[in-house]
Amino acid sequence: MSRRLLGYDDLRAKGIKYSKSQINRLIKDRKFPRPVAGAGKANAWVEDEIDQYVDSLVAARDSVAA
Repeated sequence: MSRRLLGYDDLRAKGIKYSKSQINRLIKDRKFPRPVAGAGKANAWVEDEIDQYVDSLVAARDSVAA
């Protein structure tokens, strides 16, 4: 199985437009997927985990609207 890693710019392309500091706060509060070590000092996120995070936001929205 091949997993794709996403950089910060890739997160923005998926609609996650949080600042880096906001992402770090969410990670600290365990509300956002933890990054894995990327190239150099850059962080990278597993695409499947980011997709699940976005799906959870949609599900939370839909549960309130129901």
